[in-house]
This record gives sequence, structure tokens and C-alpha cells, in this order.
Amino acid sequence: MEYQPIAYIHNDFPTKFGLPRQSGLSEHLISQIVMEKEYRNPDAFRGIEEFEYLWLIWCFESMGKRASSKRASSKRAWSPTVRPPKLGGNKRMGVFATRSPNRPNPIGLTRVKLLSAELSPDQGIVLTVAGADLMDGTAILDIKPYLPYADSVPDAATGDYGPEHQQIMEVTIPSDVAGLFTDEQLKTLKEVLSFDPRPGYQHDPDRIYGFSYGGYDVRFKADDYTITVMEAVPAD
Repeated sequence: MEYQPIAYIHNDFPTKFGLPRQSGLSEHLISQIVMEKEYRNPDAFRGIEEFEYLWLIWCFESMGKRASSKRASSKRAWSPTVRPPKLGGNKRMGVFATRSPNRPNPIGLTRVKLLSAELSPDQGIVLTVAGADLMDGTAILDIKPYLPYADSVPDAATGDYGPEHQQIMEVTIPSDVAGLFTDEQLKTLKEVLSFDPRPGYQHDPDRIYGFSYGGYDVRFKADDYTITVMEAVPAD
């Protein structure tokens, strides 16, 4: 099997921790998709503006430019069961019954909202999307339109992953920290924190957590109901 990235996504999240656990949870998280040179033909995007949402097929692992077919087809260590952090880290589930990144093939699927498709003189068509759960620099393998009549089943069973199992946290951000970010970045930060980025098995109210966002290390504490941002310092 051979594959290579057709594009890379860029946003304010350089690391995995802090990212929304699912796509669409942060509607203010804006990303740009920049195509590789051989895929910048505008004809490849003809009609894409007719769709409000897109599917992104992407790679969990960092892939260098021009990934070789040898690396793409190499065997990957995997486990038949995993402990999803959001379920507390104690419940084992089959890997194919979860969205864990620890899979036989490191392939992800994400739904994003298409905001614009604009022609750049040096980068070709650049797609601006909202709601991605991908870190900066993630390799995109394919892009397809989202079709609600075929892709959406609102009443489908979701086990322990349904919205009734997701507690929305109150978020407090001091004014000196808020002033470091643009209005859109601040909305994104509040959204991702409201879904509590901590693993489900960590509940120490005195522990300080942190993740990189928008050029800063954002540090916060959490109790059962509230996320409190302590500070944001320039990232190294």
C-alpha cells in the first residue's frame, strides 16, 4: 500500500494535549489546509464551495514530506484493547470500538466546516476550516464532501460517548491572560477548556495542567465543575 500527504493543516495547537477530543466541539478553532505542490491545481477544487462541511482523512503520526512507500506500508505495533482516557482510564474497550489513535493503521477521520477556499499566489487553493481536532502540521491524506443525508444518523447509539456523558465545565480566564489572545483565539480557548482536556482519571484539584496554544503555554487548575486558568507564558 502506498500513500502520501496531499496537504498539511495549520493552526494554534502545536501539541495533542488541549485539542478537542472530537471534531466540531470547538466551532471557533480555525485551521488552514495548505496543499502540496502536485495537488494545487484549482480544477481539483471545482465545486467545493457548494459544500458546507468536509471530511478530512489524515494520519495520526507525523509524516515527513514525500513519505516513502516503505514507511507507509511498514508494520505498526498495536493492542486489541485500549483504555480511553475520557472513560477514566480503567475501562478496557476493543480498539475498533473506540477512536483511540493507537490503531493498526494510524488513520483519522474528521468533519470540518468549510469557511473559504481561496487562491493564494504561492500556495494554490488554501482551505480555511473550523472545528478540526488536528494538531498543527498534521498530514492530510484525502478530502471529501460531507453529505448529511448519507453521513448523519442523529439518533444512533453511542454507548458511553454520548452527550449525556460529557460535562461542560465553567471556564475562568483572568483579564491579563485573555489580553494575550485575539477574540477568536480566546473563544477557541474557552471552548476547548469547557470540554475538560484532562484525562478522565485525573481529578487532583491542586495539580496544574498545561498545553501549548497560540504561542503560549496555558496553565490551569480544575475542580469538579470549573476550569481556572492560572497563567499563560511564552512557549519555548
